[in-house]
Amino acid sequence: MDILILTLDTVGTLFIAWAALSVHHKVLNDHKIDSEVYRRMKREQILGITGIIFVIVGYLLNVFT
Repeated sequence: MDILILTLDTVGTLFIAWAALSVHHKVLNDHKIDSEVYRRMKREQILGITGIIFVIVGYLLNVFT
């Protein structure tokens, strides 16, 4: 039962992260923002992808240890 809870929590977290990153991607591709906002959104996108990787690695470590 613990693995099901962990899996659902991880999938939910990944869905939220994916939704936020897809919005960032759309705004960045529109190029209707100034350079400061563009730079910050690019950094947030990198941090978001890093966060997704951490969530996946944490899940895998939790399942296989």
